[in-house]
Amino acid sequence: MFSKRLLSIVCLILIFLINIIFLSVGTKHRHTDSLIAGIVMAAVSPFQEGITRSVVFLEDLWRHYFYLVSVGRQNDALSRELAQAKMQNSRYVESAKTCERLRRLLEIKTALPQKTLFAEVVGRDPSGWFQAIVINRGTGDGVAKGMPVIAPDGIVGQVVIASYDYSKVMLMIDRSSAIDALVQRNRARGIVAGEADALCRFKYVLRKADVRVGDVIVSSGLDGLFPKGLRLGTVAKVTRERPGIFQDVRVKPFVDFDTLEEVLIILPS
Repeated sequence: MFSKRLLSIVCLILIFLINIIFLSVGTKHRHTDSLIAGIVMAAVSPFQEGITRSVVFLEDLWRHYFYLVSVGRQNDALSRELAQAKMQNSRYVESAKTCERLRRLLEIKTALPQKTLFAEVVGRDPSGWFQAIVINRGTGDGVAKGMPVIAPDGIVGQVVIASYDYSKVMLMIDRSSAIDALVQRNRARGIVAGEADALCRFKYVLRKADVRVGDVIVSSGLDGLFPKGLRLGTVAKVTRERPGIFQDVRVKPFVDFDTLEEVLIILPS
């Protein structure tokens, strides 16, 4: 039993041979018998048209196949080039942002009279009980417990644990943090302490003190830890409704601790 595919091929070959025979007969009798030539022409023409259409279709299909293959390869190449360009652009943007952060750190480093040490933030306290970060500087670099840590926007916190290569920094928003501070405008004093939320509390500010929303709070230098005049935050809320000699003042820190990447450690004189 012949398969349908083999039968189709045999029929196509027979049609092609018959076409050649008819053409040969028509050519030999072209000048002697016009009637035979007409019959041959009428019989051969449909086969010629079919074969011609088939050849044209196959050529067109073959040409389009190679065209699609070429387009597919070009598309793959362009996709790779686009991915490389995006990656390169991302690197340029990241480098530009890093340069801007380092420039700001250099400005504050130059402005401070104390010696400072650059450090990168490499982790955060995983426990969730403390507001702390881990930096890539330790006792091998001269870092010790109690050293203040700052950023271009203001105070970050202080070193609480130092190993040879790394240190843990307690942030100023931690509940255990307390920094002696004052209102920059009128020098009203108090203690900036960490709270559970993103705001700090400006404690022990006398009720009679003129503290307003928007006032800038800076370190007083009286705690012997942070140098005087370092920025802490701005007054976000003032409440005097509670009885007592103190008013309730909430402070929003200048530093965005969620996006902190580089810091400066203030070294002893």
